[in-house]
Amino acid sequence: MTKKKILISIGIIFGVIFLAVVAYGFYLYKSVSDTASEIHQPIDRTTERRENAVDIENQEPLSFLITGVDSRGETHSGRSDTIIVMTVNPNQQSIKMVSIPRDTRTEIIGRGTIEKINHAYAYGGVEMSMDTVENFLDIPVDHYVSINMEGFKGLVDAVGGVTVDNDFSFTQSGHTFNEGEIYLDGEQALAFSRMRYEDPRGDFGRNDRQRQIVEAMVQEAAHIGSITRVGEILNVVGGSVRTDLSLDEMWKIQSNYRDARHTVEQMQISGSGTTIDGIYYFEVPDEEVARVRDELREHLELG
Repeated sequence: MTKKKILISIGIIFGVIFLAVVAYGFYLYKSVSDTASEIHQPIDRTTERRENAVDIENQEPLSFLITGVDSRGETHSGRSDTIIVMTVNPNQQSIKMVSIPRDTRTEIIGRGTIEKINHAYAYGGVEMSMDTVENFLDIPVDHYVSINMEGFKGLVDAVGGVTVDNDFSFTQSGHTFNEGEIYLDGEQALAFSRMRYEDPRGDFGRNDRQRQIVEAMVQEAAHIGSITRVGEILNVVGGSVRTDLSLDEMWKIQSNYRDARHTVEQMQISGSGTTIDGIYYFEVPDEEVARVRDELREHLELG
């Protein structure tokens, strides 16, 4: 083969590779855009707890409400059995996560009743949940992410599974979880996150396991290797997740806040169980609410 033919062949090969890369890039962009549009559910609400909206470009600390809705299929109706408040401070390169027990007794904003906090989602969706959590903790809740817990196992599988540190051995839904560091696929992760009756800490232990899985998913999704599973991830996300964030906001947060994932602190709310009119509630003392509020407000750099 002559030198000219060799150069032409090499040129054709590089041309094909270039076109393939461009086509794949277009596919990824379109897939991401389509998924972002599917999961984007903006809400019409204002919070009195911030004078101005968070400036993402200048990396101001912000907060999220993460709710896990225990429903079937792609519906996002029902009670929020998982309620996690996450604050992100890129200046400190840290994240704080606190689970609010679903039986927590508090005022449901928008109804004027004193009930379990997870009822807010059933009554008024994510808007009422955000308003109720804001009132309970006296902090602004800037954005939300709602996850259908049935689709939750698909998300875990899509990122390649997660590794968590299990405090003690137990069995749940036909799965045995040994003490120590364990790997979980989606079905195992769902069972792991739901167990509470064998845990001496009850909902507290359950909440800790849920936070562990959320944190592990954040870490796995941030790895370059996860990009190879982007199609699967996007398919699952489209059917399982809803958020008020637009695609542009998600890109900016990923770019400006990603280093915060390196330090994740899991907080816990203390309280005690009580029964009122035959209904079980989790009561959180005012001083405990104040402690959590002050720590979160400091992390959000609020006065």
